[in-house]
Amino acid sequence: MSAQDLWVFGYGSLMWNPGFDHTDAVVATLPGYHRSFCMRSIHHRGTEDAPGLVLALDRMEGAHCQGLAFRACPKSHDKTLAELRERELISSAYLEKRLTIVLQDGREVEAVTYVIDPDHVQYCQIDLSEQARIIAHAVGGRGPNTEYLYNTAAHLVELGIEDPDLNWLSQTVRAMVDA
Repeated sequence: MSAQDLWVFGYGSLMWNPGFDHTDAVVATLPGYHRSFCMRSIHHRGTEDAPGLVLALDRMEGAHCQGLAFRACPKSHDKTLAELRERELISSAYLEKRLTIVLQDGREVEAVTYVIDPDHVQYCQIDLSEQARIIAHAVGGRGPNTEYLYNTAAHLVELGIEDPDLNWLSQTVRAMVDA
């Protein structure tokens, strides 16, 4: 592995829709953050009038988040970063950071990671029941909020990553939508 490698840490839609060419995708852990629906989505999975919710990494002492680490193709680093910034920094609610992650084989690498800005107006901390209600009804430019939840929860299961909150939300939202 070269110091020239560009790693990107995905914990939500990047896991199932990275949107850039990569040579590797491996399970990895980011210490000090947890995955939660703590960002109101006014573009991709909701609107300004009816915001949805998307996952973000929220800083928390002692927490960790498992996701996928992607190694970008060597000749496309600039293109990869430009496309990620266009997608992830659309409303400035995410901060782009280079953080140390631990790959499944124990190696530590620095990865481009998008974490929530807790001072941004789109940041929220709401209970799981309210999250389920919002996700069940919100729709944005990239489609229904339910699709985002279901795809992320399914990919976590496929990867063998436990996330009890996402499992609960997925089951609860399905029951609400099917009722």
